[in-house]
Amino acid sequence: MSSLLETQRELAKLIMQPMTVREGMRTASRAGAEKFIKPNDRLTSFERLEIYNRGYWFRVLDCLAEDFPGVRAIVGAGRFRRLSEAYLAECPSRSFTLRNLGSRLAEWLKANPKWLGREPQLILDMVALEWAHVEAFDSAELRAITPEELAQAGSDVQLQLQPYVKLLKLHYPIDDLALAVRNRKRSGKLVSALRQSPCPTTPVFFLALHRLDYSVHYRRLEPEAYQVLVLLRGGAGLSDAVAGAFESSEMPEAQQVQNVELWFRTWQSLGWFCSRQAGDTDGKGKA
Repeated sequence: MSSLLETQRELAKLIMQPMTVREGMRTASRAGAEKFIKPNDRLTSFERLEIYNRGYWFRVLDCLAEDFPGVRAIVGAGRFRRLSEAYLAECPSRSFTLRNLGSRLAEWLKANPKWLGREPQLILDMVALEWAHVEAFDSAELRAITPEELAQAGSDVQLQLQPYVKLLKLHYPIDDLALAVRNRKRSGKLVSALRQSPCPTTPVFFLALHRLDYSVHYRRLEPEAYQVLVLLRGGAGLSDAVAGAFESSEMPEAQQVQNVELWFRTWQSLGWFCSRQAGDTDGKGKA
């Protein structure tokens, strides 16, 4: 007799399999359905199990659409549906939570470029932003360092960025489109403008995503500001991070001083910094 675990695995495999193009359960599953499910006076074993297969499949498709509305706006509803079905067939959920459903989408798209069409970098930029949005929404928040603690620590302090602060470098200014789509505003003109604009050979837009009052916010950064934060996240001390960020900058020195003061005052007020924990060597701290 099969163990309970084996039974659960077989049944889960039947329920979690992709549907047919006609949105039904695959006929090859008939024997499996009859093995586990009894028919009743209205439905066969296959028809009863199909209800769960369809319910699960529609649910994961909806979740992916909810997490990547900007990608859907760029590629269109029909193409996004086909892309989602292909992705989920190869990268099914492996987590207890559907929060992680899109964690492999960027990697999968790079390995399957046919789904990127004529605007590959635009789509990849949006995937990166929308996955960062998911992570910023529910990543840990550590105790923020106070202005007094920062002042006492001096220029050699090692600051840790809050885990929910996500840093991106992008080829396109897609934050406006992402916000318009999430706020259910008309986005057709924005999509058209982005499609028509030439794709830079290197990233030229820098963005920080952070959480405030249970909402995710986007904040554009100057290249040097982005580099300061990247270096801090990588474990650099405050003075080294600032020096490294301006190493190749053409910004006048006086302007550098003013900008650094403004940036840190703003980041501090938003609670982005916490002191590096004792024994913390990976920059992640403890939740």
